[in-house]
Amino acid sequence: MPAVNTAALPDIVFMLLFFFMVTTTMRETDLRIENPRLPSATEIKKLEHKSLVCTIYVGKAKDETKGAGYNKIQLNDKIASADQVPSFIINARTKVSEAEIPFMTTSIKADRESSVGTITDIRLKLRDVNALKVSYSTQKGTSN
Repeated sequence: MPAVNTAALPDIVFMLLFFFMVTTTMRETDLRIENPRLPSATEIKKLEHKSLVCTIYVGKAKDETKGAGYNKIQLNDKIASADQVPSFIINARTKVSEAEIPFMTTSIKADRESSVGTITDIRLKLRDVNALKVSYSTQKGTSN
């Protein structure tokens, strides 16, 4: 029985390594809040253009020095207040072309324990900068 030729094996391994290095995307933001436990919903729809989505996280801060409670807002990589939401949206608009601005969506990923008042404050600030397309992230639930 002849031996199996393994001369091409390193080439295949490096080709796979290169493929995964090129196709893998890194997480753009580090979560400063605990992983949000999303509320359940029965009628959900996936967002189409992920590049036109600005994500606002609402939940409990991981760092205890930031204060207790589920009403912390994260914009990019830092804990912020609702007053900083308009500048966050305006900054995101500068990164896309003028024609794509009407298609931008703001996604709010809020923990199910978050206060409705905090989310309302965010929505009012979004309204001030005319960011009216808002999406609430949920997990698939069961209908009763």
